[in-house]
Amino acid sequence: MVARCHFLAGAIVFLTFVLMCDEMTEESRKKKVSLKVILICPYVALVICLAVAIGLLSYRTGTHAVKTVSEHLLQETVSRISQAVDRHVVGSVVALKTAFPEGLAAPTSIESDFDNILTRLWIATSLHADPNNYVYYGNVAGQAIGLYRHSDQLGELRVKYRAEDHRKRFQIAGLGGVPQFQSVEEKLFDPRVRPWFQVATTTQKDIWTSVYIDFGTLELVSTRARRVLGADGSLAGVVATDMSLRSLNEFVGSLNISPNGLAFIIEPNGDLIASSVSANIRTLEDGQRVRINAADSGHPLLNRIYQQLQLELSEGTDNLSVKTFFFVDDKGERINVAFDLFEDNAGLKWINVVALPDRDFMGGISQNLMLTVMLAVLATIIVVLIGLRILAWVTTDLNTLSVAVDKVGSGFVEEPITIRRNDEIGMLAKSFQAMQYRLQTDHLTGLPNRYAFEQMLNAAIEKAKANPESGKFAVFFVDINDFKLVNDCYGHDAGDQALIELALRLRTHVRQEDFVARYAGDEFVVLLAGVESRSDLIPVRKNLEVALAQPLISLEKTISIVSGAIGEAYFPEDGETSKDLLVCADKRMYCHKDEIKRQRKMDLSPECNTKEAVRP
Repeated sequence: MVARCHFLAGAIVFLTFVLMCDEMTEESRKKKVSLKVILICPYVALVICLAVAIGLLSYRTGTHAVKTVSEHLLQETVSRISQAVDRHVVGSVVALKTAFPEGLAAPTSIESDFDNILTRLWIATSLHADPNNYVYYGNVAGQAIGLYRHSDQLGELRVKYRAEDHRKRFQIAGLGGVPQFQSVEEKLFDPRVRPWFQVATTTQKDIWTSVYIDFGTLELVSTRARRVLGADGSLAGVVATDMSLRSLNEFVGSLNISPNGLAFIIEPNGDLIASSVSANIRTLEDGQRVRINAADSGHPLLNRIYQQLQLELSEGTDNLSVKTFFFVDDKGERINVAFDLFEDNAGLKWINVVALPDRDFMGGISQNLMLTVMLAVLATIIVVLIGLRILAWVTTDLNTLSVAVDKVGSGFVEEPITIRRNDEIGMLAKSFQAMQYRLQTDHLTGLPNRYAFEQMLNAAIEKAKANPESGKFAVFFVDINDFKLVNDCYGHDAGDQALIELALRLRTHVRQEDFVARYAGDEFVVLLAGVESRSDLIPVRKNLEVALAQPLISLEKTISIVSGAIGEAYFPEDGETSKDLLVCADKRMYCHKDEIKRQRKMDLSPECNTKEAVRP
């Protein structure tokens, strides 16, 4: 189809050119034709070739760009699903550790430590109520206690103190509330024979049970369990929490991928966990509810994707990154697929899959191709009428674009342009580079400005969060004490010179890898990289205080001022965002300033009136 369109475009423009040449040749035989008109013919031929070349290049570039974007969309969507699964799973880890922290010995009897266990269960079910609103514990003596949260302030306590007893259900309102008896369960509940209890006793780590259909909610549920040891180190019981997969299924179903795209999560055996195009549970004729396998989902595209996915998995793959592949379906359409293997340390192993048919993102390219053909024909006709003026228009457009770039020189361009050319595009690149420099540099001190510092700080935070082993860092907020007196006594020119000298001191008294910037007025900020502990900041701070306390020598007369007040913020203890870190450092700077004022009162010497010195 694409080749035919290309041939059609070339044939149309070539035929137009031939007809024009024939008419001009016939006309030239009858009367004289100006040289200007004759010269239009090769120019028209050039435009025709250029139009065809641009059309082909536009199609190739557009196809590549759209496919790249679609691949990124696939990978991003799979990553979003993996993140959702991770958020779904992490609550179960926290719930178990809260109910029975590691190292805490379980009591021999639930009744003897009832209040403490109930408190921990309430807290555990409060942390991630969706999906971990039910946490329970059973011991080797057959005792059991569990808390099911209906809401923030209402829960259902299920407890039994003897193996032969039936569990009693109590309603409890809030943490510390008195349990109110509700009923006694008809069936005998023995935790020791439950699958989650038995499977947890076989391992020292957390472990997941198989995904099953909950009898009460009729939804998919998986249970995470961990054995609990007694004071003597022997098995005392098992703590567990149920994880409903309803919200995960709703999340996958709500993904707006594309008109014909789909997403699903399966277990290695193909059983569906969640799907955007089919259910994960089927009701049989006898009323029994069973899980649906991807191969029997009833959705043709999902079935075919699962078949191809099995082939990909059979070739072996790691679970460290998103994988992509494509195949051609029975209708000859290309299907693009991305998948990710999700596995945790408790044995949970799922496969997240996203698929997009070519038609969802290539339809616009085909339309663009036809539009290019029509525009090429129209452009050829217009060229005959306007001739070489098109060159002037192009030049005018480029000049207009260059002026527009200069006008946005004070805008927000976050990345420098690296193009190195000698034409108009090169001029644009230089304009952007100059704009970038102006945006990020303080014109007085030559230091990076506040905007540049905030960008560097945000980048450091993102790097530290992505790779905690990359090293911690700290922020200094520096304010020059009583700097206003320099301006008042010596004038603002002297104040500017003083700021330049102070900026140089700050830059030369920290490491090369540290980042010093002027924040505002007489305030400076320093980003210290690779700070392993808060104690490492003490010598750096002392060094800066001594440097700032030295007399200013850049003016005609030596000026002595009080050293700057310095406040620090340490990542991540003092904040995990740039705003929190700067606010923390600013507050501590003012505390330091107040401490200096309490210790030393300002005592201006007589020389101030003669502009000799400024002293604290």
